[in-house]
Amino acid sequence: MFSDKASEYFQLVWAAIKGKEQDYTTLGIRRSIVLLAIPMILEMLMESLFAVVDIFFVGRLGADALATVGLTESILMLIYAVGMGISIAATAMVSRRYGEKNYHKAGNITFQLLVTGTGLAFLLGAVAFYFAPEILTLMGATPEVVSTGVNYARIIFAGNFPIILLFLINGAFRGAGLPHLAMRALWIANSVNIVLDPILIFGMGSFTGLGLEGAAWATTIGRSVGVAYQLYHLLNGKHSLKILRKNLVIRFSVILKILKVSSGGIGQYLIDSASWIFLTRIIAEFGSNALAGYTIAFRIIIFTLLPAWGLSSAAATLVGQNLGALKARRAEVAVWLTARYNVIFMAIVTLVFLLFGEKLSAFFSQDPEVISIASEALKIITLGYVFFGLGMVMIQAFNGAGDTRTPALINIGVLWLLEIPLAYFLALILELEATGIFIAIAICHSFHALVSWWFFRQGKWKRTRL
Repeated sequence: MFSDKASEYFQLVWAAIKGKEQDYTTLGIRRSIVLLAIPMILEMLMESLFAVVDIFFVGRLGADALATVGLTESILMLIYAVGMGISIAATAMVSRRYGEKNYHKAGNITFQLLVTGTGLAFLLGAVAFYFAPEILTLMGATPEVVSTGVNYARIIFAGNFPIILLFLINGAFRGAGLPHLAMRALWIANSVNIVLDPILIFGMGSFTGLGLEGAAWATTIGRSVGVAYQLYHLLNGKHSLKILRKNLVIRFSVILKILKVSSGGIGQYLIDSASWIFLTRIIAEFGSNALAGYTIAFRIIIFTLLPAWGLSSAAATLVGQNLGALKARRAEVAVWLTARYNVIFMAIVTLVFLLFGEKLSAFFSQDPEVISIASEALKIITLGYVFFGLGMVMIQAFNGAGDTRTPALINIGVLWLLEIPLAYFLALILELEATGIFIAIAICHSFHALVSWWFFRQGKWKRTRL
């Protein structure tokens, strides 16, 4: 009996990895969650692995290099915000059309998404590239860090084009119920990145390596390869989501709708990113070791948050497609089931971090002070992990419905009006320094989850029109 169930489960997991187009408006909800979530979790696991491997190699270059990556990524989160915001619009709009079984219109929307993302990527990249030294200085970088990291920052900022496209096309794939393509794109991109990292940073054979700049080139090249894979599958006509010649018409009315839906998503991540930038700026007041410890802890935390975010993304697809099929009750049940699974996962991660936080931190640095700060961050922040798991699913449910405004308003209320003042008060006024930052994060993100849960129960998301 047990062996039969185990065999059935593994067959389901393999089916999810292999990928097959399904009608998620009629398929069993639990089966739908597994088929969608497994590729999304694996997709995010690879993104998490990249973050950890990248910081592992950069950490060998010293605290200044780590500080540079931490400061640059704080600003890069603004670019991520644009990519994620358009990705939210992609998932919501494509999934709604799939629920309506209007595949041609889904292709039209996907092309307009590419046009929108390309324009925004070039604009953001040009501005960030030009002002890279000033950006690092504004973030509190020492002259040594600016000197070490300005070229790294410029390469990363200029290479934001494949980052944004990777996000938004994967959002379209997820909305279409093709998460296996999104998974493969990110696996290919990050595998190339991981292979190139040590070669371009430290060199091989007669090639002496590029140091910190090598990490930036590895990221840019890897993600460009991932985008090439995505475009191949959008243009080869073998999937229900495809861009045909008749889709290649710029429709400004659709672009305006994309901007309207994505504005709330961009707002969510800009608000979230701005709060992280402020926290990073406070951390920088306590020196490179504090910033390095914070950067390491943040990467380890991302390693577990991204898979949880992948599981949450299943809720977005199910909400969008089922609302398109006029099955609001089914969409709501899917959200509650997904939330249950995510909370269980985050509870397990909490226990791991409480027990092994110091050993995990020591893997990325040999400096005792850096290890101490990183392990403390892991132990404090993850005390709110169970709530984080609930909140992620609620937010993704809003986004899948196309109600991007509600999460943005919640972010303003909790992250700006509560978290930033609290972090400043605890770290600088009460002189708890980095510890105060970690406490503020744990408290405020837990509260954020409860507020999101309350708004979801009100049910207004069910009436969102796209």
